[in-house]
Amino acid sequence: MIPHIKTTALSDMMQVAWVTPDLDRTMDQFSKLYRVPEFFVTDASYPARLFEETGEMKLRLALANIDNMQIELIQPMGGGVDRLYRDVLPTDGRHANVFHHVCVQIYGPRENWDSYFAALKKEKPIDHVGEIAGGCFVYTDERASLGIWLEHVWFEPEYFKQLSAAIPTYRSA
Repeated sequence: MIPHIKTTALSDMMQVAWVTPDLDRTMDQFSKLYRVPEFFVTDASYPARLFEETGEMKLRLALANIDNMQIELIQPMGGGVDRLYRDVLPTDGRHANVFHHVCVQIYGPRENWDSYFAALKKEKPIDHVGEIAGGCFVYTDERASLGIWLEHVWFEPEYFKQLSAAIPTYRSA
């Protein structure tokens, strides 16, 4: 059993994410349909491992917070290891936003992440591993039980503070 380290599976769910073939079009849809006026948009490129394949992950991301929930929109930008995202998209040219994952955050010092990750590896296969300058994350395949992937993430406190300041936050009416 994964030890309780201020988070347990879905109890600290902080994000819901969709994959899209066209980030600009999807941001426009979210603006018109769901009244999300603005996103923090960034290009992400980082070394990653997907299953046993390693390579460069290239994504275009859009983030916005609605109350206490973060919305992430992901456009894969090519490359072998982005298939975690690319493979869920239609191949017939249709524009479709595909619900992809929820994310749980592990809080506290790096030791919390290290303990959580060690326990997680004993219970579940880790399908995607990524590390960015201010944190780390992994994906577990929960499609059999949840129908989606589950992302587990940890950020250095200072990086999380800076990232949070950059992402627009909106309150629901």
